Amino acid sequence: MNANPNPRPTHAPMEYFPVRHGELTVGGLPLSRLAARVGQTPFYAYDRHLIAQRVAELRAALPASIKLHYAMKANPMPALVCHLAGRVDGLDVASAGELKVALDAGAKAHEISFAGPGKRRAELECAVAAGILINVESFREVSELADIGERTDDRARVAVRVNPDFELKGSGMKMGGGPKQFGVDAEQVPALLAAIGKANLDFEGFHLFAGAQNLKAEAIIEAQCKSYELARQIAESAPAPVRTLNLGGGFGIPYFPGEQRLDLAPIGANLAELAERATADFPGAQLVIELGRYLVGEAGLYVTRVIDKKVSRGQIFLVVDGGLHHHLAASGNFGQVIRKNYPVAIGNRMDRVTHETVSIVGPLCTPLDLLAEKMELPAADVGDIVVIYQSGAYGFTASPQAFLGHPPCVEVLA
Repeated sequence: MNANPNPRPTHAPMEYFPVRHGELTVGGLPLSRLAARVGQTPFYAYDRHLIAQRVAELRAALPASIKLHYAMKANPMPALVCHLAGRVDGLDVASAGELKVALDAGAKAHEISFAGPGKRRAELECAVAAGILINVESFREVSELADIGERTDDRARVAVRVNPDFELKGSGMKMGGGPKQFGVDAEQVPALLAAIGKANLDFEGFHLFAGAQNLKAEAIIEAQCKSYELARQIAESAPAPVRTLNLGGGFGIPYFPGEQRLDLAPIGANLAELAERATADFPGAQLVIELGRYLVGEAGLYVTRVIDKKVSRGQIFLVVDGGLHHHLAASGNFGQVIRKNYPVAIGNRMDRVTHETVSIVGPLCTPLDLLAEKMELPAADVGDIVVIYQSGAYGFTASPQAFLGHPPCVEVLA
């Protein structure tokens, strides 16, 4: 028999969680034992060793002069943030709530930055009082910060978040280029810089974030080079020398069939060149890379248990006790245009040789509650454990947990 000349694409190998005696292990614990320790399913499990390993891999690939920041919006679990706070150079927050977690984790205020298109007055007051860097995204924020400074005699530390006139090509989520709610359009930045100077704010630099979830090194390199050049041009209008230049992130992880892992080597080489140029263009400035999902996404699993097995007109359905209310992204309702399956496994049947094609659905009374569609997996029974890989980012806090009143999920750092 001839091999299929056009085989269906498969997921990238999911090799971070070792298998022992037919079970996945998380933090060295067999999955079933971890579930017993947690005391319930569903839950999210994050492996602290894998997170530390990812940071070490990045440190080895990037120039030592590049600052590594963690974007907390990817996963703001307090224990996880505490674990990361001492391993990265800074934290980036997107709300006053995340700021509290960052400060409680022991992060240095000088190395915390705050981005978001709708910062409320109370949030700005908290940020100024904490002494963190505020990425200004509108003229209104400049006015608010000037007024806060006059009332409190605290001078706000600010950088300008720039909406560039280009985007990160091929990114899963575009956050720059064209009309955007994020940042200030590049052509308006000189006027904003003048306003910052008049408002007597402490200007420190620029923040550019063109896009997220990109697996092509050449696209990331192009965006970083364009961001650097744009910053060099607009710095001519700055009221003070640039002390920090945040080039954003965009580093992706493979979620879907056919996707390959990002090659860090050329990105590191390009950043080394930019860092060398910066010694002349921005003397004394720090170059920053801001990463979220790349640091934590592959270190997390979503764990749920089979509560029923049904056959409907020849199709097998595994009904599990978790669903889109806990993991919106895996259901395809968090930005996917065409729904695709996350990598999935039967975590306690990794050595079972009998396979069957199944769809995995949650307990919610909606057809949207679909976690895996027609995947070939080891044959599972009621009580078996289903795991969804690549679940360490944009899972627990990005999902509508109150939807339809089902029990909440929990998180554990193993």
